[in-house]
Amino acid sequence: MTALAGPPAEVAVPPVVVRLAAGEPIRPVWRNEVGGLTFALGPGDGDRYVKWTPPDSGIDLDRESVRLRWAARYLPVPRVLDSGRDSAGQWLVTRAIAGTNAVDPRWQAAPEVAATALGAGLRRLHDALPVPDCPFSWSAAERHAAIERRARRDELDPSEWHAEFAARPVAELLRRLAEPPPVDRAVVCHGDACAPNTLLGPSGAVVGFVDLGSLGVADRWADLAVGSWSLDWNYGEGYERAFFAAYGIEPDAERIAYYRLLWDLGE
Repeated sequence: MTALAGPPAEVAVPPVVVRLAAGEPIRPVWRNEVGGLTFALGPGDGDRYVKWTPPDSGIDLDRESVRLRWAARYLPVPRVLDSGRDSAGQWLVTRAIAGTNAVDPRWQAAPEVAATALGAGLRRLHDALPVPDCPFSWSAAERHAAIERRARRDELDPSEWHAEFAARPVAELLRRLAEPPPVDRAVVCHGDACAPNTLLGPSGAVVGFVDLGSLGVADRWADLAVGSWSLDWNYGEGYERAFFAAYGIEPDAERIAYYRLLWDLGE
């Protein structure tokens, strides 16, 4: 699953977003790889955000809404203000959290600081969210089963995968996914622990987590593998050491390889 998301250049603002803004400024801030858009509403940097997805995006914002409401009891995550859907798409409105995105130019110019913050922040998330009380799952078995279903429907597209995997036979990759490593430690995972989904304060400490639509119980390496991988995409190579040190763990090559493969072949 390649990282195609980024700040949009020019976008058509969906009518529902215009309605939700109620005459206040609208600023597009993100476009994901399946056509979903995020807008800041309000003066300045905005005091609330709207996520909007088209009907065929495959993203269910209701999933994120219920996970945000649960996680808000334990961590700084966006407070849900409104959600809904119509024939044109689905939307989720949340209160803004003070802080800057970890891929803001300020933090891209200080990659060691950012990588350290992301590792420490992920450890904070894993330690704060209680596994026994979590009603959501993000297990390797469930994710692998979903990939197998897509494979049977001939929906896997190697052209979208990382070069490391795209060059290998699909059948070989599916066999590898069928043999997950033993769970190291079950935690409530973020589900998309990439750098853009973390907000940093002025000192470089994590002040918030966003994009929790896949949050659920899984081996912590499901997050660690992808969170460390995203450093290369956003800051360049060479910062995984700081990330793992801040989390407080040594890299596990076998689990990292497995969960990166699981991520890349997943939706």
